[in-house]
Amino acid sequence: MTTNSKIEWTEQTWNPTTGCTKISAGCKHCYAETMAKRLQAMGTHGYENGFKISILESRLSQPFTRKKPTMYFVNSMSDLFHKSIPYRFIDQVFEVIQQTPQHSYQILTKRASRMRDYFRSRQVPANAWLGASVENRKHGIPRIDCLRQIEAKTRFLSVEPLLEDLGPLDLSDIHWVIVGGESGKNARKMDENWALSVRRHCELQNVAFFFKQWGTWGADGIKRNKKENGRILSGKKWEQYPIHAS
Repeated sequence: MTTNSKIEWTEQTWNPTTGCTKISAGCKHCYAETMAKRLQAMGTHGYENGFKISILESRLSQPFTRKKPTMYFVNSMSDLFHKSIPYRFIDQVFEVIQQTPQHSYQILTKRASRMRDYFRSRQVPANAWLGASVENRKHGIPRIDCLRQIEAKTRFLSVEPLLEDLGPLDLSDIHWVIVGGESGKNARKMDENWALSVRRHCELQNVAFFFKQWGTWGADGIKRNKKENGRILSGKKWEQYPIHAS
């Protein structure tokens, strides 16, 4: 079955694959890797290989069992465009997405160039939201250009964990930006000015802005439980969604 999500910007998670490998700075303290090892120790199906890539064809049918329109985050525990996941399986995932138009699917990747290459010969279903992770300038910013090259109704950025000031941001053809700090005992600090800079770019370019969390470090620079740090940025809770997707 799919799983109710604690992620603030979605409703359910659907993981037709599990596992991944690190490719950039945002991967350093991967929450999914930690969780996968815990689930492996508990004997949970799908995590017999820990955080190694596992393709789970038996999970492809899961969205068909839910008639209520639902927002799904696809592969919260993996990356659908990892090089070890063949196109033929990605095709199957998108066939399910096409066949369940009542749902919306958020697909987020750090491998935006492979996602772009995949869609050079394929159409993006209208109910598929395509996203790229943008944690810093070196690794994240180039992904935005790759994402922009894909014809999709909804394109979004997950700027989490935000590791530095991203500088000038071209958000043309981007519809939604999520920002958040890092969680966990080894979390790196997010400066409030970095998040405010992203928000200003969103306002100037008419892009929906969602502030997910401060994470382990609060706006005051104090380390504490992420729930205590809350989700307020500059005196406000920001929970905007793309207008055309509401």
